[in-house]
Amino acid sequence: MTDDNFEEAAQLLRDAEALLVCAGAGMGVDSGLPDFRGNQGFWEAYPALRASGIVFHEIANPAAFEADPLRAWGFYGHRLQLYRETVPHAGFAILRELASSMPGGAFVFTSNVDGQFQRAGFDEERIVECHGSIHQLQCTRPCSRATWAADAFVPAVDATACRLLSAPPVCPRCGALARPNILMFNDGAWVEDRTDAQYARLRRWRQAVRKLVVVEIGAGIDIPSVRRMSEMQRAPIVRINPRAPQLGGHQGVAISLRGLEALSALQSLIYRKPRDSSP
Repeated sequence: MTDDNFEEAAQLLRDAEALLVCAGAGMGVDSGLPDFRGNQGFWEAYPALRASGIVFHEIANPAAFEADPLRAWGFYGHRLQLYRETVPHAGFAILRELASSMPGGAFVFTSNVDGQFQRAGFDEERIVECHGSIHQLQCTRPCSRATWAADAFVPAVDATACRLLSAPPVCPRCGALARPNILMFNDGAWVEDRTDAQYARLRRWRQAVRKLVVVEIGAGIDIPSVRRMSEMQRAPIVRINPRAPQLGGHQGVAISLRGLEALSALQSLIYRKPRDSSP
């Protein structure tokens, strides 16, 4: 990677009329959030699950709520509180600033369920959460297509044991156990209506914008939902990823850094003052 990469990326952003932000788990790393990279990374965050030999896809699974609801909610309740307490890093504000000068503004597509873009001030109506949101609940059955805000649920969690100590949330319609409105592994019960409506808003926005640039940050290749969205736009991509920045033949610029470092460098280039050419 050279300075030319940053110059080219900065020029793409200066010339763009709209910005699509595509963000994976790496977007949250600079805010101190874990990205659960591999079993070891997951178990470092949840040692109680290491002791039981439980890996991420086993706890992030509807079957976990059937087998042991208090442990499943110990995991998700801890994450819910963590995301509520986390302050979005400065890169979110840089993206908002970059989009503010574009006629079409910004739209966000993210696989993250943490709600950090909303916390950072992005328009709720211009966000697609393709895997759902931990801040929304649904019935485990489900008895209806309803989802509702998790605001009233304040979990008390024994983090060392990964167990919920307080009462778990229940469906207000049928009284069954509630779960996060998140697309889990082996999940045939996810209520996707809220996310479907987000996709519909993105399609309408995309049809109306011209000269789009995509800024993709921290999107992995194991579950490539975010990378696919970037690549299907037929627009230049600024791919920011310290481990897998390759563009695979797609138009754009690859930057092998973490999100905040790369965005800060781009901001400095775009908004730098021209040199004084006076004698």
